[in-house]
Amino acid sequence: MSPSLRTAALSCLALLLTAVLTGAPPHASRPDAAPVATSAAGTGPVVADSFRSVRTYPAVATPVRLRIRALGVDSKVQRLGLQPDGTVEVPERPDVAGWYEHGPRPGQAGPAVILGHVDSRSGPGIFARLGTVRRGTLVGVDRADGSTVTFRVTGISRVPKVEFPTDLVYAPSLDATLRLVTCGGSFDRTRGSYRDNVIVFADKV
Repeated sequence: MSPSLRTAALSCLALLLTAVLTGAPPHASRPDAAPVATSAAGTGPVVADSFRSVRTYPAVATPVRLRIRALGVDSKVQRLGLQPDGTVEVPERPDVAGWYEHGPRPGQAGPAVILGHVDSRSGPGIFARLGTVRRGTLVGVDRADGSTVTFRVTGISRVPKVEFPTDLVYAPSLDATLRLVTCGGSFDRTRGSYRDNVIVFADKV
C-alpha cells in the first residue's frame, strides 16, 4: 500500500461517522417533546418522567480489551467520545481498538460499538482482517471488573459511507449486541478516504 493510502487511513474513521454521531443520537427526543399522560382523575397532564422506576438490571463494567482469536486480534480498548466539531473520536493508535463510550457498554442491552483502523503509515491496523470474518466467529470483550462477555458474529456488511445504516447500527434494542466498524472497499484519492465501511454484527452468547 502506498504512503498516501496509509496516511489517509488514519483520518478515515473520523469521516465515517461524521454524519452519524453529530448532535443527539437517532432515537433521542427533542427537549420540548417530553411525552405526557393524562391523570386517572382527569385533572390534567402528568409528566411521564414521574413514572420512572428503580433500575432492575445489573450494572456492566467498561470494556478494557477486545479479543478475536480467529483474526489474531488482541487489543486494549480505548474510550472514544466526540470531538468539539461533533465528529466521533478515533483510536489514537492503529493497533488499538476504541469503544464509543456514549453508547451501551458491551453486555448491556443495546448495540455496543467498537471502532478500529484498517491500516496506517506503519502497516496493517487492528481491523485489517475484519472484512474476512465468518459467521459464528467468537468475539471476547474483557471488562474492568475482570469479567468477560462473549459475542458470536451473526453477519457482516460492506456499505458505501454515504449510505451508512445509522438505525441498523445504533438503534436501541433489548438484546445485548456488538458492532465492529472499520473502513473498507476501494480508496478514493480525491477525498483521501476509503469509499465504504465494513460493519460486523454480533450477538451476546
